Amino acid sequence: MRWALVKVSLAVTAMVVVAFAVPLGLVVKEMARDRAFSDAERQAATIGPALAITTDDAQLMRAVASTTAGADGRMAVYVPGANGEGSEAEGAGRATGTGGDAVEIGKRRATDDDLATAIRLGRASISSVPGGFALLQPTAVGSGKVAVVEVFVSDRDVTNGVNTAWVVLAAVGLGLVVGSVAIADRLGTRMVRPAEQLAGAAQDLGEGKLGTRVPEEGPAELRAAAVAFNSMADQVVQLLANERELAADLSHRLRTPLTVLRLNAASLGDGPAAEQTRAAVAQLEGEVDQIIRTAREQRPHTQGPLGAGSGCDASEVIRERMAFWSALAEDEGRTVRLAGVSRPVRIPVGRAELAAALDALLGNVFRHTPEGTAFAVDVHNGDDAVIVLVSDAGPGIADPDAALRRGHGDGGPGSTGLGLDIVRRVAESTGGDVRIGHSVLGGTEVRVWLALGGRRLSPVRRAVRRKRGKVAGHQAAGGRLPGGNGPGGKAGTQVAGGKAAE
Repeated sequence: MRWALVKVSLAVTAMVVVAFAVPLGLVVKEMARDRAFSDAERQAATIGPALAITTDDAQLMRAVASTTAGADGRMAVYVPGANGEGSEAEGAGRATGTGGDAVEIGKRRATDDDLATAIRLGRASISSVPGGFALLQPTAVGSGKVAVVEVFVSDRDVTNGVNTAWVVLAAVGLGLVVGSVAIADRLGTRMVRPAEQLAGAAQDLGEGKLGTRVPEEGPAELRAAAVAFNSMADQVVQLLANERELAADLSHRLRTPLTVLRLNAASLGDGPAAEQTRAAVAQLEGEVDQIIRTAREQRPHTQGPLGAGSGCDASEVIRERMAFWSALAEDEGRTVRLAGVSRPVRIPVGRAELAAALDALLGNVFRHTPEGTAFAVDVHNGDDAVIVLVSDAGPGIADPDAALRRGHGDGGPGSTGLGLDIVRRVAESTGGDVRIGHSVLGGTEVRVWLALGGRRLSPVRRAVRRKRGKVAGHQAAGGRLPGGNGPGGKAGTQVAGGKAAE
């Protein structure tokens, strides 16, 4: 593309230079010729007054010598004789007669025929002579005779300054050509570099370098192509991230029934069958953890949108999941309180996603807090958000911020860091967030903020809502939220207690 632009520019500029420089050079040559002959006519005209007064040889010689052309030996004067040699010369086609009265001053270069022709025409004429041209200017003298003044113009005078003008024109034309080529090369570079970057980025993306992006520079068309490529690359990364998130989330959902199996296997007592069952459960947990870690390690650091579907009733889903976990809570002697689920609470989150988030939180409680630890689940329905508070009486979390970061929880070798990440993505899909703090029960409190209507709150409003959610959580823990205890009395789950929430 770059070389093509240079060739096009070279061809166009060359044609323009030829179209203008050649005619201009011819005009310059013609102007130099006209200037030389105009000067010769002026020199010849200076002899006219002298010829009108006298035809004396001495006086005419002085008049000729007083001119520039005469002083240079380039002027000659021919005066026909008094006995009519001029008429005979005109009839015979010759400019000089045979009588002695004819006067000829200076070195004449024109032929007799040229003189006769000038006398017959009665106007200035130009004749070619060796070394240049002869300007013949007829001038009327007394007695009806016609004298001829000849001024010699050399070839050098005719072409004076022409070569210099042509050199200047050639230099200007060459400069235009070189300048146009340089400009075309710069423009070509400006166009080719973004195209090369786009091609290289496409190749890198095809080789699996998902972080490759193209600088959005160059002409408008290439900038639009770069924007489209970057958007496409972002979509590719997003799709891959969503697939890996799905694999990790589905694997993590297996942790909930595995936790129940592990706890039930622990109550089987001793014996070969019990040991085999516990070993199988441990092996299965290890495989699930490996799948989750592998998906997490391969996942780019991008978050995908979490589909909320048509939404669900949070109260109904929470009651169902609490009923599921109630048996295990009763076996371990945990005191559970459920509040705020007596009325329907619609949220823009799919039923499966909310259930997975609750199971992740409740699974963390059973995994990381001692048996007999109390916990509570409270739901607060506000004007623009629904707050789900899960609190426990466990030892708490040493570093809540680290627990919220993917894969940086301190839950030990069995923690994959995806438990709270599932909850966080569910909350952020609605424009909300997740916070971890200290509960009134003495342990950890996880607050899940679910914005209603998909409205994404500003940072200021989020800070205000966090304070209101904290107060609401404390009220819920004290049993002052409307709705009282929901069904499932003892059924409950503590979230984010003990070592660290996942």
